Amino acid sequence: MRHMLAAALMLAASLAHAQGGPSVPGPSKVQPGCYHVNEKMERDVGYCQAVRSGNTLYISGHTASGDMPAAVKTVYTRLGRILAAHGLTFKDVVKENVFTTDMDALVKAANVRLPFYDNHYPAASWIGVQRLFMPELVIEVELVAVFPDGK
Repeated sequence: MRHMLAAALMLAASLAHAQGGPSVPGPSKVQPGCYHVNEKMERDVGYCQAVRSGNTLYISGHTASGDMPAAVKTVYTRLGRILAAHGLTFKDVVKENVFTTDMDALVKAANVRLPFYDNHYPAASWIGVQRLFMPELVIEVELVAVFPDGK
């Protein structure tokens, strides 16, 4: 059952990203601290694109398919929009989890993500997986960011 829910969440997130969805999340009318890109779809599945708890923002995994350099750029561009919508940048990211179906390709494309961080790198884990929710997906990245004092 847990695997089915996780699969449904990944599909919903992937479909929202594939359809372009709104670029700026908004607060949930139901759950304080929950931000949506596509609220109806996300509420139907049961997740938030980002959740703020105290001074920490947890951003759900964003996915992409295709060749790895383009997929990396797509994912980090989308994550940048979520951060910006909350008044944050990649400099505020403290943890990055990357899941990939092709670690060799990710390692070769690692330089694509570097400019997003502008020499302010987070703790990071890169995990190779057999597959992501949809077979064509090659990368998923989730972030944890911390709001500066007073934000």
